[in-house]
Amino acid sequence: MPTLSALSQRHGPLPPADLEWLQLLTGDWQVLSDLAFADLVLWLPTPDGGFVAVAQCRPSTGATVYDDDVVGSVASRQQAVQLQAALDERRPLRLRSSWRPAAATVPRLSTAVIWPTSDRHPRWYGDFTVRDEVVPVVHDGRPIAVISRHASVGGNRSPSRLELNYVAAADDLVRMVAHGEYPLPVGGAADSGSPRVGDGMIRIDASATVLYVSPNGMSCFHRLGVLDNPVGRSLVEVSAPLIGLEIEGDPPLLSTTPWQGDVEVNGVSVAVRGLPLTEDGMLTGAVLLCREVSELRRRERELVTKDATIREIHHRVKNNLQTVAALLRIQLRRVTSPDARAALAEAMRRVSTIAMVHDTLSQTPDATVDFDDVVRRTLRLTADVTARENRVGTVLEGTFGQLCARGATALALVLTELVSNAVEHGFADGEPGTVRVAVERDGDHLRVEVVDDGRGLTDDRPGSGLGTQIVSTLVANELDGSISWRPGPQGGTSVVIHMKACLSWDRPGG
Repeated sequence: MPTLSALSQRHGPLPPADLEWLQLLTGDWQVLSDLAFADLVLWLPTPDGGFVAVAQCRPSTGATVYDDDVVGSVASRQQAVQLQAALDERRPLRLRSSWRPAAATVPRLSTAVIWPTSDRHPRWYGDFTVRDEVVPVVHDGRPIAVISRHASVGGNRSPSRLELNYVAAADDLVRMVAHGEYPLPVGGAADSGSPRVGDGMIRIDASATVLYVSPNGMSCFHRLGVLDNPVGRSLVEVSAPLIGLEIEGDPPLLSTTPWQGDVEVNGVSVAVRGLPLTEDGMLTGAVLLCREVSELRRRERELVTKDATIREIHHRVKNNLQTVAALLRIQLRRVTSPDARAALAEAMRRVSTIAMVHDTLSQTPDATVDFDDVVRRTLRLTADVTARENRVGTVLEGTFGQLCARGATALALVLTELVSNAVEHGFADGEPGTVRVAVERDGDHLRVEVVDDGRGLTDDRPGSGLGTQIVSTLVANELDGSISWRPGPQGGTSVVIHMKACLSWDRPGG
């Protein structure tokens, strides 16, 4: 489906500030759709005088009018006239004439709702009716787009108190859209843990007096220990004793700035999101969405504790490995045999490489590693330890990105062995040269090449030493990949590794 930004560029680019305003609106208009029990379609005027649908939202509190997506469709001539009227008059218009949205169907009667006011005139669609409304979207005093609002209408029954209050709150937000006061630009956007309309809704007036509490909202009050009906009472007086606050000055609920937070009482957590209702900049009330999140917060705390414990483990492992490397370094100074010194140097290098990965993991809350930083440090360490009198440089080309922890440890060891082997066996003492590590990443697939410009392979085959055995074992068993040796394009040796960045056992549920 085309994005709002792409459609606006295709049908007449908007100024960046207007485009950002529309993106902010569509990022948080699920609240408006749910309160209105209505489908919402955002229409953008085009240079030829028409309108194109650039965004769509379906209600989660009721059935949709649209079975198919209408994003990208162009308004009919009659629709364009009505949309343009909303732009010209800069106020919501309730339509009396027939509006037939493309590919629209009306839900069954049992899921439909009643509009609470009699001045909205429905259109018949088969045996059912749909009420339509167009609302101008105003930004910086200018109408820049139009929202069409479509809700199915039920039969001969009276609307419930919940429906009346939901739609009344939606009307307040619609008025704010037409006055350029909604979306709320500061702190108003919902995040993944924010309460939704169906979780619980509270309406308060400008003095913080509770006008209505939905059944789910009442359940949140009961969970917090408020057993009496809060309707008609000040919400500040009801909530302040629960959280141990003394009321001084203006109540914190009476603000034109949106806010989010948790109320915690005796182990019960209720997430609350406040949406102020304003008219010409003056506060007229607020809509509060609430959700009981005690179990969610408990799990979050467990995850935070678990992450901290894992980081501490990585930190301690790093310290222990550095201690082992230091002991190997001390032993290296005491040994005179060249073979023993070489073996201790290789062991120290391998231990230090593993310690680097654990050091990186101890500083991140995720189970992934920014491997580019690790490989740069690994290349410097390998060159410093291995090169001795050689004037061999290392070059990194490309980007590894994020790698899973297990793969990062194994790949760091593999690169350490390959680079050290290239320096030790590819160049004579004092001979200058370069070892290049080139990486190509395509999604989850990595192609890593280690190539040098040294003397090249003997008989065009890799050696059979311990380093080669370690590399082959790690690539096959730990990285679930493949490795091949071949002569370099300009002399020297080229080693190519194919692997995945995230192994199946490192994925959630793997």
